[in-house]
Amino acid sequence: MTPSTDTDIGLPLDMIIFGGVGDLAMRKLLPALYMAYLHGNLPAQTRIISTGRQEFDREAYLAHVEAHSRSFIASENFNDKTWDGYLQLLDYVRLDVQQAPDFGALARATHPGGQRVFYLSTAPALFTTICDKLADAGLVDAQARVVLEKPLGNDLGSAIEINEAVGKHFAESQIYRIDHYLGKETVQNLMVLRFGNSILEPLWRAPNISSVQITVAEEVGVGSRAGFYDSTGAMRDMVQNHLLQLLCIVAMEPPTSLSPDAVRDEKLKVLRSLRRFGLADIARDTVRGQYTHGVSGNQEVNGYLEEKNVPEGSKTESFVAVRAHVDTWRWSKVPFYLRTGKRMQRRSSKIVVEFANPPFPLFPGAPGGVANRLVIELQPEEAIKLQIMAKEPGSGMQMQQVALNLDLQSAFQQRRAEAYERLLIDVVRGRLTHFMRRDELEAAWSWADPIIEGWSTLGEKPHPYPAGSWGPAESFALLARDGFAWVE
Repeated sequence: MTPSTDTDIGLPLDMIIFGGVGDLAMRKLLPALYMAYLHGNLPAQTRIISTGRQEFDREAYLAHVEAHSRSFIASENFNDKTWDGYLQLLDYVRLDVQQAPDFGALARATHPGGQRVFYLSTAPALFTTICDKLADAGLVDAQARVVLEKPLGNDLGSAIEINEAVGKHFAESQIYRIDHYLGKETVQNLMVLRFGNSILEPLWRAPNISSVQITVAEEVGVGSRAGFYDSTGAMRDMVQNHLLQLLCIVAMEPPTSLSPDAVRDEKLKVLRSLRRFGLADIARDTVRGQYTHGVSGNQEVNGYLEEKNVPEGSKTESFVAVRAHVDTWRWSKVPFYLRTGKRMQRRSSKIVVEFANPPFPLFPGAPGGVANRLVIELQPEEAIKLQIMAKEPGSGMQMQQVALNLDLQSAFQQRRAEAYERLLIDVVRGRLTHFMRRDELEAAWSWADPIIEGWSTLGEKPHPYPAGSWGPAESFALLARDGFAWVE
């Protein structure tokens, strides 16, 4: 079965969203598809079909979209005429994934001979059932594509089961394992920054780089996801996917081309080069945390154990810090510090590349710390800054750190699409580069699983940290013993 590619964008398109009444569909997917429609990036004959168990007719579903999705479209991008045109694309099919006849109704609602994209925004436990019944209903053909939303399993074994079940019906080239971080403009620009600039590439290695930090900090708590989150934790929810994908882009070797498999081959090599952890390594080089009562956003907030649907005495981590190593010549002895947590001081995602200081301090008045850093900010704003030393005005040779800001928004007047919009367009056009391949996913689980199992063996409770802080003190000690500090 040969999958379709960019050349098929003239075919009628059915974008079918399982879980189409859920939070992700309302907040992210439908607004992203609206933006794609607004800018002419959907085929002329497009229908967006949401499925769910709610007893909606089409009018009731459109009213639900008005109430729960419209507000997530920025006011400057909204106009009534375009919105009304977009609503004409939307339809709803009531579907219980356990009932085979419901898939017959879905088949009757789709274009015959068109391109079908199935977005599985459901619990991963339903992926197998959905794909089996799609195939039984005759909905899977060479034009079909399936998008798998994370988490893809909760360990290596379950990930393999999902991959094999989906792979019975879809070729690997038809499977899009989505990680929205890979759709961010600054993340994608990191490839160009690294491999398109002769200034940086020769320096992008040990001993020129002394450390790399990757932080994904969230200001929010677990909220309504507490029931799901308590069975998952920060390692499965964030480190195993988002943070490792960012690490791969920072650490990968130059691919032979920009083809999807060439890029993903290099990312896979990084994942396989990650140093594995024994129990002693886990005790020394990982930190688990759990937020307690505190102040966030100028409001008092509950601690993790006080959240609704969190079991009493839960040991699930809401924070993880890891000192990792990529065992290759390029990265020999360079620590990669990974950090993620909920109820942190503010929302912030960034990559910080710290360059080694000169071996001899020529300027006696030079301040301590790192002279040069490349800071790649992913959210809440997207920016790339190079921190260098400059002379302060006046007599003498006093130095101060200043930032060269690569102002991409001023340099490029084009609109910067949001991550989900960009990735959904990639799916429609058959572009796989920014989606995980099966062996990538399984290699990531192979690294993460022993850490999770080691925590269980050690039996230690997560370290407490107040909501609104930057995490437990132990995470600062993790860096301090190497002579580094987190860049906030």
